[in-house]
Amino acid sequence: MLYLALGAAALAVFVWLGRRGRPVFQRPGLRVLSGVASIAAFAGAAFLAVRGGWAFAPVLVVLGLWLAMSARSHGAAGGPAPRTSGMSETEARSILGVEAEAGPEEIQAAYTRLMRRAHPDAGGSAGLAAQLNAARDRLIRR
Repeated sequence: MLYLALGAAALAVFVWLGRRGRPVFQRPGLRVLSGVASIAAFAGAAFLAVRGGWAFAPVLVVLGLWLAMSARSHGAAGGPAPRTSGMSETEARSILGVEAEAGPEEIQAAYTRLMRRAHPDAGGSAGLAAQLNAARDRLIRR
């Protein structure tokens, strides 16, 4: 009974945290925690199934699947999609932070420096990476 109360309390905390904007486990810092929690839920389900707790094992399996899927989700949290087509040269220079007389090497260096921080694999967003790509393409092809 104590485990059910602890589980209900943890679920209430997650729901409360989720009301602050982004879902709880889609925040970059909590994706690892979500993966670990899903493994723990699967292990608990296996333990309960072996010990004869068939009533609660499916609940833990569903919880583990939900946690695993929320750890894998990469979608942007709301907001409009960034505009990448029809970008003016002034907008592209502003995005990359280069002067009007910057050459292709300087444009590429600025793009590389910014993309290291903005790439989705490095914790950035796909929208910002798309804007950087569009700005570089706009300036290099002129």
